[in-house]
Amino acid sequence: MRRRLLLFLVTIDFVLVCAFAYCWGGGLVQFLGQNLSLKFYNGVLNLYVPGLLGAQEEGIPNIYRDVTASMYPAIAQNEQQLWYESQEENLAYYENQAAEENEQAKQIIAENEKAVTEQPVQQESQNVDETPTQKESKKPEKKTETSGKKVSVNRKKLQDFDYLRQTFYQVDNTTTIGKNQLDVDKLMKPDLKIDQSVDGPQILIYHTHSQERYADSKDEKTGVVGVGDYLTELLEEEGFQVMHHKGEYDVGDRDHAYSKAAPSIQKIINDHPSIQVVIDLHRDGVGENTRLVTTQNGKKMAKIMFFNGLSRTTASGDIPYLKNPYISDNLAFSFQMQLAAAEYYPDFTRRIYLKGYRFNMHFCPKSMLVEVGAQTNTFEEAKNAMEPLADLFAKVLK
Repeated sequence: MRRRLLLFLVTIDFVLVCAFAYCWGGGLVQFLGQNLSLKFYNGVLNLYVPGLLGAQEEGIPNIYRDVTASMYPAIAQNEQQLWYESQEENLAYYENQAAEENEQAKQIIAENEKAVTEQPVQQESQNVDETPTQKESKKPEKKTETSGKKVSVNRKKLQDFDYLRQTFYQVDNTTTIGKNQLDVDKLMKPDLKIDQSVDGPQILIYHTHSQERYADSKDEKTGVVGVGDYLTELLEEEGFQVMHHKGEYDVGDRDHAYSKAAPSIQKIINDHPSIQVVIDLHRDGVGENTRLVTTQNGKKMAKIMFFNGLSRTTASGDIPYLKNPYISDNLAFSFQMQLAAAEYYPDFTRRIYLKGYRFNMHFCPKSMLVEVGAQTNTFEEAKNAMEPLADLFAKVLK
């Protein structure tokens, strides 16, 4: 009996070491701590208290989670953080809601059209059966031209929380948001113009999921990284100094891309204090019959979507392990971009997507995650979308 008790105590001490190594270590230690701790938990239980191995949740028995929380708070805190990080990576399940957004977008356009004349024709094709063909793209002289006349958006109606939420936002069921955060006056208050006099990169573009491709992509240059190259070129034409980071964080293990990217992005920002804007450029995933296409300035292009993480879940409230001191700034940035898009490029953007986790938007007040089209778009369509997007950045940041 004494030997079994001694073995139990030694095993618990080892688990504690793994937990602290995970909290204060990184890289390989983090990976080993995460996987070995789960195996030790279940092994110890199976040996000493097999009756507790009932319902399983995320690899740890519910009842043992409670026992651990009371006896060893550090381990419980670590496991909860691992659970949140794994959830943060799961972007897939919201994707099939893209099709229903078209009706919301059309509602905004219909209201705005009353205020303008000679409005450019906007089209969106859904469920179009096309064979993707990549055209040879000609390098433009200057592509960031405003589309037609400015549309007058009824800002008084935006004061209504329900109207604002329904027309500008799509809120994932993992999170909640209230009037205090979606207040137009608060969202418009920050002056987002950057200091262009500073020497060094002012805008950082990177890709958490650098391997994302389009319907006709052949390599990295014709995937989301190639789209980032073109956005970099256009923003530099606008007078910004831009750094395009092409680090790969989703090769072999997409599930932990955000965790893998975070140290590198933090280091880049630390090494280049001139950076004032951080853009994580993605490509969305939708049903195979969904086509996120619009026409702007006579060009067919992919629709884009701004994305915000709120570090808050519907079930548990604020997530203590995914703190983001810049949530209000992030929301103001995406809203002002969305408003500018509604005014100058109606039907170009999908609704802003709000989700419960953080998505590495805590490094900079002006952080933005942008979804450029989806896997059903062509590379040319995604690339063309960078022209109005660069113009919108210029309108908001200059």
